[in-house]
Amino acid sequence: MSATGSQGDPGEEETMIQFANGRLRPGTAVACALLLAGCQAEPDLSSVRANAERPIQRFHVVQTLSANPQVVVAGTQAGDLLVSRNAGQTWQRTAVSGASLIDSAQCPDGSFIALDFYRRVWSISADGSQVAAASFEKPRVALTVACDRKGGWWVAGTHARIAHSADRGQSWTLTDLEEDAQITALQFVDEDYAIAVGEFGLVAVSIDGGATWTRREPIPNDFYPYTALFASRDEGWVSGIAGQILHTADGGQTWARQPNNAQAAFHRLFLHEGVPHGVGTGGVVARLERDAWQPVPYPDPLPVFFGAGTSLPGQSALIAGSPGGLVRVIGTQAN
Repeated sequence: MSATGSQGDPGEEETMIQFANGRLRPGTAVACALLLAGCQAEPDLSSVRANAERPIQRFHVVQTLSANPQVVVAGTQAGDLLVSRNAGQTWQRTAVSGASLIDSAQCPDGSFIALDFYRRVWSISADGSQVAAASFEKPRVALTVACDRKGGWWVAGTHARIAHSADRGQSWTLTDLEEDAQITALQFVDEDYAIAVGEFGLVAVSIDGGATWTRREPIPNDFYPYTALFASRDEGWVSGIAGQILHTADGGQTWARQPNNAQAAFHRLFLHEGVPHGVGTGGVVARLERDAWQPVPYPDPLPVFFGAGTSLPGQSALIAGSPGGLVRVIGTQAN
C-alpha cells in the first residue's frame, strides 16, 4: 500500500484547521494537557542547574528527550534544542528557526533525529554539536519519528501515513494505510520488524523493514495510544487516557489491561535498565513490577506534566521534562 501523495490534501487541511480553531479530536489530548500545564503555577526551577547564559527559560515546554552515552538532547515547543554533556546538570541551547520539536529518536550510530511539527526532521550529531534540517510533505501533521536499524528515517501522523527516507531526508517515499486515523507511535524492534499504533486502536506491522505494512485487528474500544513501547516482536505496551495501560504478548494481536497503581496517564514509555518505565501527568514516574505499574518515589516531586522522558545510559537515573522549563534528573536506584 505504498503511494506518493499529492499536494493540498483537503482532509489534512481540515485536520490542521481543527487544531487551529480548538475543535479537538481525541488525538489532541496530549497537546491539550501541555497547554493546560503551561497555564499552571510555574514550578520551582531549582532542580535545573543551568549555565551562566541560562539556556533553559521558564517559557520552554520540553516536549521530547533522547540520550546516548555522550549527551542528552531536549526539544522544546518554542524551537530550541537543548544539549547536556553532563547527564542533565548543565545545558547549552541552539535555536532551530521556526521549529516546534515534538518527538525524537536515536539512530544506530548514536546520532539523533528530532521531529518538527512544521514538517521537518532535524538531524543531530552524536555529540550534539551539529544540527541540520530536512523537509517532507506528508503526513501534513506528523506526530512521531523513528530511526531504523540501517539509519533510515521514518515519520508518521495523520491519515495513517508513514514517510520514509533512506538518504537523510533528501527524498521520501510514502505509505498510505488509507484510514482517517492518526499514527501516534512507531518503533523498529529489529532490522526487519516494525510496529505502528494510533487512533481508533490502529495497529500495523511490517516484517520487511518497512517496505510493506499489514493491518492487524485494532486495539479494542477505539483505544487512543498516547505512547507505545515494544521490548520485542511479541511484547509491548500502550498508554492511554485516564492511566490505561494495555499489554500485548503476541505482537499486538491481543491486548490485556495491566494495573496502574501510579494512577496517572503516561505520555512517554521507555526502557530503563531493561525495565519498562513511564512518565506522565502529575509529575509521576512509574515502572513495571510483577505485571503492575508502580510509582517511583523521588525527592521533592512537583505536580507538573511530564511530557518527555528517557533513560540516562549507564546511570541509575532517568530524566524527565515538562512546561515551565523544568528538567528533572531522577535517581532510580533502590535504597
